[in-house]
Amino acid sequence: MNSTAYLYLGIAIVAEVAATTALKSSAGFSRLWPSVAVVVGYAVAFYFLALTLKTLPTGIAYAIWSGVGIVLISLLGWLVHRQTLDLPALLGMGLVMAGVLVINLFSKSAPH
Repeated sequence: MNSTAYLYLGIAIVAEVAATTALKSSAGFSRLWPSVAVVVGYAVAFYFLALTLKTLPTGIAYAIWSGVGIVLISLLGWLVHRQTLDLPALLGMGLVMAGVLVINLFSKSAPH
């Protein structure tokens, strides 16, 4: 297992989640500082995702990126923007996380 690649992927996910959360706060890029956070966050996210893809297969990295990102963005939307999550949304996110776990624990495509 390449722990550096997973560290880079973690940084990419956190930066993307922060940028996406700031995107809502930017009000269509009409507010300066949230807009700056969006641009910087996405730049950091894609830089570290590019570093991740030097080692991890694209499909595996993207599955983890999107799965964890969906859950974290939904959680922040609930905490920061007071957006509600109903039972189907929670169940769906649980299935997404189950998929990420299956890929990481059992897939021969993912480095172990």
